[in-house]
Amino acid sequence: MRWSDLGRSRNLEDQRGGGGGFGMGRIGIGGVILVFIIALITRQNPLSLLQQVEGGSPTSGVPAPPVNDPSEEPEVRFVSFVLDTAQATWRQLLPASGTAWHDAKLVLFRDQVASACGLASAASGPFYCPGDEKVYIDLGFYDELKNRFGAPGDFAQAYVLAHELGHHVQRLLGLDARVRGAQRQDPSQENALSVRLELQADCYAGVWAHTAAQEGILESGDVEEGLAAAAAVGDDRLQRMGGGAVQPETWTHGSSEQRVSWFRRGFSSGAPGACETFRGN
Repeated sequence: MRWSDLGRSRNLEDQRGGGGGFGMGRIGIGGVILVFIIALITRQNPLSLLQQVEGGSPTSGVPAPPVNDPSEEPEVRFVSFVLDTAQATWRQLLPASGTAWHDAKLVLFRDQVASACGLASAASGPFYCPGDEKVYIDLGFYDELKNRFGAPGDFAQAYVLAHELGHHVQRLLGLDARVRGAQRQDPSQENALSVRLELQADCYAGVWAHTAAQEGILESGDVEEGLAAAAAVGDDRLQRMGGGAVQPETWTHGSSEQRVSWFRRGFSSGAPGACETFRGN
């Protein structure tokens, strides 16, 4: 990718130092669990309770101080660039469909983090939380993407972030809420609806890639890196890697072929309207 170092995005929250995540250093995982149980019983905000124990204010909206890790800083600048260019694309595209856009935040964390969607560890992989409209990424995932899943390259990394931002698009369009409601009404369709939601996010990532290509950001081989990343995290491939049988009824994200197909569809069209996974096959 032809990317420019424009510094850290204003939408970046660096919690790798633990300033905005749950504090493991002072009270430990047992204490964290106890705090969340108390919060459930008393119907209080668990993050507020946790911070009372540890000191500070994670809900104040003030980002944690930047972590000075020279080895990771180039990657921080890279994800900042992808974040800002992807959101600039949707800032142009979404209002055309009658929906106002506002930016998501990107939270960098290490090992574990607390979000409005609950506690999460790095093992969960990158995710978007509609409750706080933030994307969460442990930068160590990119090493896994390259070394474990066999999908190297900077555009493979960009695809992951663009996919998660696709969930923010769904949030603003109201698609996420409608799907969650449908899943509650018919739990037997929970996985099938999740697959369609995830494939649409893949397609939205392709829509951004289309714009990036037009703007001269992409280089030869970048699209192939994105397609390889999409294929690498298909449910069927992950099941094979895990030594189990391929079970389509258990999928939540779609097969490698499906993920590649929908990313390609978004990239070819550059139009959000081409990403109607709830109507297409």
